[in-house]
Amino acid sequence: MKTNPSVVEVADRVRQGPGRWAWVAGGIWLFYLSQPLQSVADRQHGVVRVLGFLTVVLFAASYLAFFALLRWAVKHGKLLPWQRGGYLAAMLVLCLLMIPTAGQTALTGLVYIAACGMMLLELPAGVALVLTLLAGAEISMRVVPGWRDDGSYGFAIFLGALAVYGMRRAIQRSIELDATRQDMAELAVQEERNRFARDLHDILGHSLTVITVKAELAGKLIAANPDRAATEVADVESLARAALADVRAAVAGYRELSLAGELVSAKAALQAAEIKAELPTTVDEVPEDNRELFAWVVREGITNVVRHSGAKRCTIKLAANEIEVLDDGKGPTPGGGASGHGLVGLRERADQANAAVQVGQASGGGFRLAVKVSV
Repeated sequence: MKTNPSVVEVADRVRQGPGRWAWVAGGIWLFYLSQPLQSVADRQHGVVRVLGFLTVVLFAASYLAFFALLRWAVKHGKLLPWQRGGYLAAMLVLCLLMIPTAGQTALTGLVYIAACGMMLLELPAGVALVLTLLAGAEISMRVVPGWRDDGSYGFAIFLGALAVYGMRRAIQRSIELDATRQDMAELAVQEERNRFARDLHDILGHSLTVITVKAELAGKLIAANPDRAATEVADVESLARAALADVRAAVAGYRELSLAGELVSAKAALQAAEIKAELPTTVDEVPEDNRELFAWVVREGITNVVRHSGAKRCTIKLAANEIEVLDDGKGPTPGGGASGHGLVGLRERADQANAAVQVGQASGGGFRLAVKVSV
C-alpha cells in the first residue's frame, strides 16, 4: 500500500469523494484571479481585452473542474495518470495563454496549478511539480523584460502548496476515518450475528439433546410401561414448548437464564439419560452477578455429558465464585472436547465476567468443566 497516495487514490479506495457543493468552497480562492482580470482591463482594449477576459475565465473554469474530476473518478473508477497529467497540462496551457494579455499577473495561475497538483498527484510527484513551477516563476521574473522580481509569486506558490498539503492530509484522514467507522459498524453487526448464532446453538443444542434422549426412552417404554412412556412424551412436548419460548425470547433480546431453573432442567435431562445426578439443592451462596454465567455453564456442561460422555454419574459443585461440572465418562478426546461451539461461546461470556474456563480430565477420570470468577 502506498504511504503517500493522492487524494484521488484515497477517495477511490474508499469510494468517497467531495460533496456536491465542494466547488463553492474551493471557488472562494478564485478571488485572487482579480489581479490578472484587472491587468487585462487596464492594459488591453477591444477584441484583445475580450480574449484576455476569456482566457482568465477559462482558467477559472479549469480550476473548478478539479472538483467535478474528483467526483467523476470516485463514481466511475480510478483516475489514470495520463488523465491527471493531461488535466494539469491543460491548466498550464491556459495559464500561459493569459500571459500575452495579463502580463506578469498571469503567474497567479501557477498557484492554482500547484494546489491542484498537490491534490491529484502522489506526494513526491506533487512536490516535484511545485518546485518546477516555483523555479519557472522565479526565472521568468528575472529574464522577461518589464517584469519585476519581487519574489511574491514564488512565495505564494510555496505557501499555497504548503497549505494544500495540510488540507490534503486532513482530507485523507477524514476519508480514512469514515471508512474505518464503516468497517467497525460492519464488524459490530457481524459480531452480533455470531453472538446470536452461538446463543441459538446453546439453546437448541441443549433442548434438542434432552428431547432426543426422552423421545428414545419413550419409544423403548411404549410396550413395557405405557404410563411412563406417556410421561416422557409429555416431557418432550413441554421441552419443545420451552425451547420455542427461549428462541422467541432470544430473538426479542430479553432472554436471561436462571441458575435454579437450569439445575432443574439438568436433573430432568440426566434422569432421562439414565445418568445419576448429584446436584446442589440451593443456589443461595452464589452472588446474583455470577448466576447467569453459572447457568450457562450448567447448560453447556449437561449438554456435553448427555450427548458425548457415556457417563453413569454427573456431579455439579457450586461455590460463591466457582462452579464445576464433573462426570465419570470417557473424558476428553485427544485434540478435541475443548473447542466446540458451545465452549467457545462460554469462554466469551466468561471473559466478559472476568472469569476463567477450565476444561480437561477429572481427577477420577471422566470430564471436568469448571469456571472460576476472579474476585
